Amino acid sequence: MLKQILSKLPRKSSKSTANRDHSGNHAANSNVSSGSRSSDGKSANSSISSIAVNSSVPDVAVHHGVNSKLNGTLGFSQYEGLPGFKDVPNSEKQNLFIKKLNMCCVIFDFTDPTKNLKEKETKRQTLLELVDYVTSMSGKFSEIAMQEVMKLVSANLFRTFTPQPRENKVIDGVDLEEDEPSMDSAWPHLQIVYELFLRFVSSTETDAKLAKRYIDQPFILKLMDLFDSEDPREREYLKTILHRIYGKFMVHRPFIRKAINNIFYQFIFETEKYNGIAELLEILGSIINGFALPLKEEHKMFLVRAMIPLHKPRCLAMYHQQLSYCITQFVEKDCKLADTVIQGMLKYWPVTNSSKEVMFLNELEEVLEATQPSEFQRCIVPLFQQLARCLNSSHFQVAERALFLWNNDPIENLIIQNCKVILPIIFPALEKNARNHWNQAVRSLTLNVRKIFEDLDHELFNECLLKFEEDEKKEVEIKGKK
Repeated sequence: MLKQILSKLPRKSSKSTANRDHSGNHAANSNVSSGSRSSDGKSANSSISSIAVNSSVPDVAVHHGVNSKLNGTLGFSQYEGLPGFKDVPNSEKQNLFIKKLNMCCVIFDFTDPTKNLKEKETKRQTLLELVDYVTSMSGKFSEIAMQEVMKLVSANLFRTFTPQPRENKVIDGVDLEEDEPSMDSAWPHLQIVYELFLRFVSSTETDAKLAKRYIDQPFILKLMDLFDSEDPREREYLKTILHRIYGKFMVHRPFIRKAINNIFYQFIFETEKYNGIAELLEILGSIINGFALPLKEEHKMFLVRAMIPLHKPRCLAMYHQQLSYCITQFVEKDCKLADTVIQGMLKYWPVTNSSKEVMFLNELEEVLEATQPSEFQRCIVPLFQQLARCLNSSHFQVAERALFLWNNDPIENLIIQNCKVILPIIFPALEKNARNHWNQAVRSLTLNVRKIFEDLDHELFNECLLKFEEDEKKEVEIKGKK
């Protein structure tokens, strides 16, 4: 009788039961697939895009889409590691490899360092196991294995970068934020995924003919988008991986060069903001070094349309060393390009940016060292008109750096061979420096250069001096009339 009465009373649902029911319904209705991403590259779930759970069979990882938050805490099923490779027979290792790859398609939220600590560590250890397995792989990777590796790489790496809430301040070509790069909080996982992918691409067990079905042009474009990462550690991995892809997949080489070209165009003529220019130029330095001779017209156009205009942006200091190396490689490959390069540099020569001007002079010296006399003669007049302006610069480092060109033997030989053309152009600048420049070091260097010309052709030197004095008198007379 008592039992009958109690059974008719309404039961109060526990909070935990209600929450579990809510979580189960939400997960069941979720359309998020394992490791899926939205079409714009963002994670389909801001916290965990997919989750692996243990099924009734202990060594099987099953993925279910999860997108639920319970009282601000993520709700998901248990995430546990699979057996180690050494704990299963050889016949089962391939299947276990696939399962572990699937398990690591789970994306955790690293914005809160206190969340899912156990699960994050489980994934990290599993990724390390996968790196070891790929490294010690004996026998070609199957197509299924390749597909799953690329799925893991895409799920973990391809994401949209959130702009940092800070202004990029560039003064005199120097990025003030350069010493404080933004580090990705998810790097503990990202680093191992990059290492896994690098070893996969580099492995002799990866058949390029088969792998190119998955490392295709859309994948390469997404990979190259990651070069805009603010984390220099990520860009370093990307540089190495893209270079390995370029070397291994010959069919993709023209496409990669074109993609780099397009990034440069957008950077130069639209945004002037891109974090990975230096790394892309490092890759190009190696690529240019391998160009066959004679150079293709396509490569020369790349120099003219993309490489030389890279001198234009104010943030040149961030990548100038790599750019200078690439430019010099072109001139060393084909000496006839020296005039094209020098004329291009003169076109973008800075007017008010002294530190950038010093960079131009450093690069100019390297280019002139590789320049043949015939090419040098073609650009003498505009080149030394610009150098004369540098000699008279009130910024002592600019004037000093220009005068140091005479300390370079190959360049001095070119100047000596063309003394009759060069001296009349730069003599007024030398004379003004010797008389009036405020910096003692600049005056001293100027007198040394002046002496070189005087000893070289005394008669020409006196003619230039006479003309300079006459021009000075005329200038004084004109000022007096005013």
